[in-house]
Amino acid sequence: MAWERESMAISEAPHNVSELVLANARVVHRNLSSPVLYERAITRSEGKLLQGGTFAVRSGTRTGRSPDDKFVVKTPEISEHVWWGVHNQPMTPERYEHVKQRIVKYLKDKELFLQDCVVAQDPVHQRTVRVVTENAYHALFARTMFIPSRPLRPGESPQITILHAPFLALEGDADGVNSDAVVALNPTDGEILIAGTAYAGEMKKAVFTAMNYYLPLDGVLSLHSAANLDPKTGKTALFFGLSGTGKTTLSTDPERLLIGDDEHAWTEGGIFNIEGGCYAKVIRLSKEAEPDIFETTHLFGTILENVIFDEDSREVDLDDDSITENTRGSYPLGSLAKVFTGEVAPHPSHVILLTADAFGVLPPLARLSTPQALYHFLSGYTSKLAGTEVNLKEPKATFSACYGAPFMALNPTVYADLLEQRLEMTGAQTWLVNTGWIGGPFGVGERIAIQETRKMVRAILNDAFTSSTFRRDEIFGFEVPLQVPGVDRGLLNPRDLWDDKDAYDGAYQGLADKFHTAFGQFRDLVKPEVAAAGP
Repeated sequence: MAWERESMAISEAPHNVSELVLANARVVHRNLSSPVLYERAITRSEGKLLQGGTFAVRSGTRTGRSPDDKFVVKTPEISEHVWWGVHNQPMTPERYEHVKQRIVKYLKDKELFLQDCVVAQDPVHQRTVRVVTENAYHALFARTMFIPSRPLRPGESPQITILHAPFLALEGDADGVNSDAVVALNPTDGEILIAGTAYAGEMKKAVFTAMNYYLPLDGVLSLHSAANLDPKTGKTALFFGLSGTGKTTLSTDPERLLIGDDEHAWTEGGIFNIEGGCYAKVIRLSKEAEPDIFETTHLFGTILENVIFDEDSREVDLDDDSITENTRGSYPLGSLAKVFTGEVAPHPSHVILLTADAFGVLPPLARLSTPQALYHFLSGYTSKLAGTEVNLKEPKATFSACYGAPFMALNPTVYADLLEQRLEMTGAQTWLVNTGWIGGPFGVGERIAIQETRKMVRAILNDAFTSSTFRRDEIFGFEVPLQVPGVDRGLLNPRDLWDDKDAYDGAYQGLADKFHTAFGQFRDLVKPEVAAAGP
């Protein structure tokens, strides 16, 4: 292949590849503040200013992550650790060097923007991140989502370097990749290459994947979760959940302090946020149901990605999905009214696993034993809905290990083992909360009202079940409360809400069979009590 022949002639680049790129740039803007990055981005026609001061951008043809274009460089140092497969495709060092050289040559003589940041609020586990990009708004995104820090000193190498070339179109097979885009992680050298895609979330999730490699090898559990804290009691909670389950909505609670909405780590000393910002879906965002997040869509410092707005009034229309269903808002944590400002929060008292069951059969709330918690953590179940994918005509069960399989660099059992250690160490109680459908499947029943789910979550967080009565579910084995303060008892047993009880029983058993099949990949890798903790 062309990339194989050409890589033979590539001279070995210095470990700090960012210095090579910066030395050959036409001009470099180092660590500009958010207002200045706004000005540069507007001058360069990268986006437009909206009412309230938000900055609207378009990400081009790619309006979401490109999982088929994600690779991990397979070196001897990491080959035994990485969870190789569909989420972590191996890339040879030679192919990686070829792609890196393509990006280095492309960025030569360009106007570049540099941001020096860190990730991990806990200083013990922080890593420095340097982002070099050709776009001012991507530098602003990095400054918003990561944690701005002091500039690196001359000769000081970042621990993670991102070379970002969104407008470089690669040549597929000729460059040894799958398309015109690539996201390549090199954990050995601490480098990330991104080319051919302007979707800003690739930077965020690539760094998260890297941290999901580094942290567990240091004995720290990294988590695709939200977290918040009760300012009165100091008790914290974790919220796991895939897109559409309500993770951001339920963790952003006016009665509690938000620690973060997406990426955390759990050490022997407590939990901390990996990021410095939030990257929330804003499609059909409701001022009534999500007032705090809604407010950020009208604030200076927020980047609105692929959101529709009126060209004259510059008012946003959050209900318009004509570009994509995946409209996003990136904003600093400090934009929210109630935020935890410390570095490390106390250990969680409760761990909540969120699912949106579109088959209408799971109870809205269940208490889990530790083996059941590990089983559901490894399963990572939710539903995709009709209309979200081409030719998807009915709900589809989706299983994503650790509630974030695309970002798990190591085998999911590594994270499950660490979770078991933390649960046993702290005695945290684990719950399964279903934010999906009742009274029938999607299209027949109705979605559980967010207000009802909030009541259930608050009952959990307020320890309202210490003397409650539970029933044991016959199929899944978890415990379902017979009553929840302020919630109609009729909601707690979904079978009672179906007109056709036989149809319910069949649908429930059908979902249980899907769980059993999906867990097959882990059955021989976990303890017998975990393997037996499912339906």
